[in-house]
Amino acid sequence: MKYDPQNPFARILRGELPSLRVYEDDVTVALMDIMPQADGHVLILTKEPVAEVFELSAGGAAACMRTVQKVARAVKAAFNPPGVMIAQLNGSAAGQTVPHVHFHVIPRHAGLELKLHAAQPADMAQLREFAERIKAAMPEDD
Repeated sequence: MKYDPQNPFARILRGELPSLRVYEDDVTVALMDIMPQADGHVLILTKEPVAEVFELSAGGAAACMRTVQKVARAVKAAFNPPGVMIAQLNGSAAGQTVPHVHFHVIPRHAGLELKLHAAQPADMAQLREFAERIKAAMPEDD
């Protein structure tokens, strides 16, 4: 998958599109997914302009995993799910729809199906409330 510098995540990183950020450092950004598959669904983006994980620098990969762990802990504390799904997709055949490396952190509860094909973005007021819950639960930097 070729990197498109006009993809929505690149535009979010440049400040051209809005986002509900729950965490940011020099290398990564974590934000609420506006088409969530479950309540509390967060995306972790690298700030590197790469489409697939194979192109990500070793330092960028390590930074992404640190942020994934930090955010997953906060999501677990904020939503108390019995499970947390962490996913990273590469290529359209794998289901990747935005050509920018990102990770999904999705709280999982038994019996609740994922919302895979949302027809419209989530309610922004609810996403803001979820973002605040996650930020309040965010562990301090190590």
